[in-house]
Order: sequence, then C-alpha cells, then structure tokens
Amino acid sequence: MTSTRTSQPAASCDAATAPPRPTATLGEHLSRQLLALCDAMGVGAPDGGATGPRVGPLFHLLGGAARRPLAAGPASPSFVSDDHSPAELSVSFPSDGSPTVRIVAEPGCATTSFEESGRVGQSALADLAARWNFSTEPVDRVADLFLPAAAQGPFALWCALDLRGDRAPGVKVYLNPRCQGSGLSPRLTEEALTRFGFGRAWPALLEHAAPRGPGGDEFSFFAVDLGRWRTPRVKVYVTHHGFSAAGAESVARLLPGEHAASVGEFCRTAGDTERFDRRPLVSCLSFTPGDDEHPTGYTLHVPVRDYAPDDRVARDRAAVLLRRHGIPTDGLDRALAAVTPRDPAHGVGLISYLSLVRSTRQPPRVTVYLSPEAYEVRPPLPGLPERP
Repeated sequence: MTSTRTSQPAASCDAATAPPRPTATLGEHLSRQLLALCDAMGVGAPDGGATGPRVGPLFHLLGGAARRPLAAGPASPSFVSDDHSPAELSVSFPSDGSPTVRIVAEPGCATTSFEESGRVGQSALADLAARWNFSTEPVDRVADLFLPAAAQGPFALWCALDLRGDRAPGVKVYLNPRCQGSGLSPRLTEEALTRFGFGRAWPALLEHAAPRGPGGDEFSFFAVDLGRWRTPRVKVYVTHHGFSAAGAESVARLLPGEHAASVGEFCRTAGDTERFDRRPLVSCLSFTPGDDEHPTGYTLHVPVRDYAPDDRVARDRAAVLLRRHGIPTDGLDRALAAVTPRDPAHGVGLISYLSLVRSTRQPPRVTVYLSPEAYEVRPPLPGLPERP
C-alpha cells in the first residue's frame, strides 16, 4: 500500500441488512451508541460524568470525520471496522468485577496520506493529554520509528479510551510496525521494546510468537498505555495467518504460569474450529516493569465474525465463554441492545472479535468487540456451523 489515502464507500449490502440512512453524522451516531453502552454498563462516559455525560473527547478523536453525514459514506477505507467505520466499541468483562467500556478510533481517518494521519493523530492525543493531564512521552520516544515522513499503511495511529466511571479514562495508543514496510516490522518492534527496557524479551518472543516470518506471523501493532494506569503496559500484537488453536496455546506459553490450556479452549469455542484459515487470529503480549524477559499478560483475539453464520451464534458462543469464567451474561445482552436494535440473526459482524486476557497479576477477562455498523450490516454467512 502506498502512502496515499483515498475516500472509498463501504461495500454494498442487501437492503434487508442495510442500516437506516438518517441525516445524522458519524459523530452523532457513535455518540449515541457510546452513551447508551455506558449507561447499560453503569460506566461514566469519557469526561467521567455518571449523570449527563459528555462525549467531547470522542469528537476530538474523530476529527473532521465526526461531522461527516453517514449518507456520504466513510471518509477513507479505515480498517478499524469492516464497513470502514473509523471506530470500534468493546466491553471487557473481568471475572472479579464490573465491566469496562472502551472505544478505539482513528483520528486521521479523513486525511489523504498516512504521514498526515500520523500528525493528526498526535494532535488529537495532545488534546487528550491537556484535558486529562498526562504525558505523551512514551509515544514521543518511538515516534521516529512508527511515524516517519514516508509512512506506509494500513494505518498510522489509533487511540483508545478505557472508560472508568468517575475517573479519567485510561488512554491507549496503537502504532504501526509496518509503517516502513512489512519486512522492517520485526526490526522496528525489537527497537521499540528495547527503548522501553524489554529488549531481553525479544529473542523468545520472536522464536515462539512469530517463528514463520512476515508471511505467517506479522507484527501488526505496537501499543502503549498513557495516563492513569495501575501498571502501564507496552504491548506487541502478532497476526497469525493460517494458524490453529494449538498454535495459540504455544504462544500463550510465553506467559509464566499454566494458561495455555485455557487459551486453546477459548479459541476452539469462539471459532468452533481448530484451524483459522479465514480471518487470522491475533496474539497480544503485554510487558510491564519488573520483568524484562517475559510478558506479564497474554491476550488472544478470535475474529468470530468470520467463523459464525450470524451474530446470534456469535452471541451464544460469547455467553458460553463468559459463563465458563464465572461471568453473568446479562451484561452481554444489555451491551448488544445498547449498540443496535437489529435482530442478531439478521447479520454478522456486530460482534467482531472475542478475546481472552490472561495475566500473571489479574484474574481472566473476556472482551466482546462491537462494530458500530455505521455504513453497512454484513449479511449472514451461509454454510458455517451454528453450534454455540
């Protein structure tokens, strides 16, 4: 992909599955969803107000795209969501506490180049830092690696808000290891880990999480936590093409402790398959101060939308996984109802990913990722298994 971005409409879909085309803007659409989701989960919106919450930070993240009418289609072929919506919602369900609402957005989605997208993303991040009084130094530390003048796709910078009731949100920034070409992504990732003090972890990470090279295991994101986190993390994401549940178990063994079996079980239940030859699995390895050789967290992301015929089945699989970890399922149903009124059986992709987080420091969490479906509802996929 070159550094030029062009506007591109979402793929067409059947009228029966197409969302309504009101005069609303993208910002209004996402704001309604975010506020409804926060209310359903009992979480304050980005400014921390439990009553009458505001969504100003969301408009900062969306930039010029926030004012774009939905009927005009997406501003660019952003791959945050399948229909090119430049945002995605999620709810994280811990086994020992209350759910957390999150939103990730691409601030520079309306720009015409990846270089410009990076600049817009950094500006949006600076606005959030001024609002909530945190430092952007961790991003500045690796900006020369991930935000070069001749940046390549598929993105420059994403930013996520982790919403926490009456406290300021946690902020997460996602950077692109492929910004100088896929062939250099391992070198950039290693250098970035080294700058954060985790260089000693690289040999094992490369050997066990990405042994097949760019054609099989691809470094797809480098992420850092900003703001008020109990323990800030540096995270490396690896996309596994043509992978298996057994392969995910093998990667999970990088995390100290007995977590691999639960990861494999989660993977097989979420996808109802052993092999993942459609959309790939994604591993996330988290590193925190105190251990410079091993990850302290491992997350497996399963793209359930390509392995379930519709969102009804995806919901049922998510419910099984929540119950397996002792988590009630009523929050899941409230979350789905908050985001859309449509029947889950009438489309697939509302639930985009299901993920399991295992950590040496905290109990497990199951996260459900939700597409805003601002431009398209994908029709059900025929011929896929329906078992929950």
